[in-house]
Amino acid sequence: MEQSLYEKLGGSYVKVGDYLLPDLTIDEFEQQTIGKYGRMRKRYLKEYRRVLYTNLLVNGKLFRHLAEIDQSCEEQLELIIQRMAKQEGVTEMLKAVDQMEWVRRMNSINNRAEEIVLSELIYC
Repeated sequence: MEQSLYEKLGGSYVKVGDYLLPDLTIDEFEQQTIGKYGRMRKRYLKEYRRVLYTNLLVNGKLFRHLAEIDQSCEEQLELIIQRMAKQEGVTEMLKAVDQMEWVRRMNSINNRAEEIVLSELIYC
């Protein structure tokens, strides 16, 4: 029997019943948990960027991509929140003096920072 292109590229098959299925394995990297932003990116790719999602999945790069996106989002979110808080004068002194005002401002900053991260890293 002639080798398939998959076999020529180094792949192998496993016989399951009467069928030959590609022998696909999961890398150790793919077994890591993916956070909120990685799951959001996966949902976006699956619904709106089917071709990219399928290519990443077939090439075994999907979970690595999602983990990188998740990590990048967390880092960017933290950085943006710190910069916005400093720029708007939200300090520990404000927290000590007027806790409710500090919470209101930090929630506002957090929501705006998350919108920036979502638009630039997740939904693009």
